[in-house]
Amino acid sequence: MSDELRQTAAALVAEGKGILAADESNGTMNKRLKAAGVEESEEMRRALRELLFTTEGAAEHISGVILYDETFRQSTADGTPFPRLLQQQGVIPGIKVDTGAKPLAGADGETITEGLDGLRDRLTEYYDGGARFAKWRAVISLDDERPTPYAIGVNAHALARYAALCQEAGIVPIVEPEVLMDGDHTIDRAEEVSGTVLAAVFAELRQQRVLLEGMLLKPNMVLAGYASSDQPSHEEVAERTLRCLRRHVPAAVPGIAFLSGGQSDEDATIRLNLMNQMGPQPWEVSFSYGRGLQAAALTTWAGDDAKRQDAQAQYRHRARCTGAARQGEYSEDMEEELAVTG
Repeated sequence: MSDELRQTAAALVAEGKGILAADESNGTMNKRLKAAGVEESEEMRRALRELLFTTEGAAEHISGVILYDETFRQSTADGTPFPRLLQQQGVIPGIKVDTGAKPLAGADGETITEGLDGLRDRLTEYYDGGARFAKWRAVISLDDERPTPYAIGVNAHALARYAALCQEAGIVPIVEPEVLMDGDHTIDRAEEVSGTVLAAVFAELRQQRVLLEGMLLKPNMVLAGYASSDQPSHEEVAERTLRCLRRHVPAAVPGIAFLSGGQSDEDATIRLNLMNQMGPQPWEVSFSYGRGLQAAALTTWAGDDAKRQDAQAQYRHRARCTGAARQGEYSEDMEEELAVTG
């Protein structure tokens, strides 16, 4: 089992590839559909996922796709289950298994991610359905007073419990402790808190006997708050992020797959590219983007089948650009190529 976990983890961070996070909850996906002028329905959620998963050429840059429970059980219009469709393209199906962040008792404004109840049985079902990796997101609020040690500790403990159960089931856990970048905090504060959170998470992972070689980390980049008037350069973001990770992430972890976390498509790509140019690092430096890969495609499609090919071109373009950044080979000139090549 440990060999299978190692092999899957390595495949997910293969050279030039990364992960598409298509695991938005129904509520979140409905909000994005509504903003794009699309009907909020199960069928339109399915149609968008089919548009992405059937984009020719995208699999050259996408190693795995994280699915939501509804999506995991859906099929293409011709009846092919989505997990099987991905496997046919050499893409590894994954599954989001947490049930969301809920208010943490005794900690005003902080949350705990739930979903551990019944997880062992759900993981067995997902494995039988084709899933070979999973994701659990802890949400860490950041301001002058938060996060508290209490919130950090309980979320780290839950992440490690989830990871241990995943590995027991033969599923690679993606461990995602996301320090939110809302607000006006400085990049110094972001680096300090991100480091504290990572230290707590890896202490729990070791305590709960998680095989580090059979997991992946999905962290935030170290950013100033989006409302801060003092925004760092792309180079500083890359340098600070790598410094924080080198201090706290063991070399045994095969890869780090960054979340895009509300950054613009181009910012997320540029910063990933810079980090790969600053290598080599002890671990592969990859991506697990949601909005950073699919936002342009959704806006272009807007529920109109006549625009399907244009939307797929947008997704293919973002996958290609991000795949290049995964190798430190991205250039902003690539953003102009879509207009020429379509």
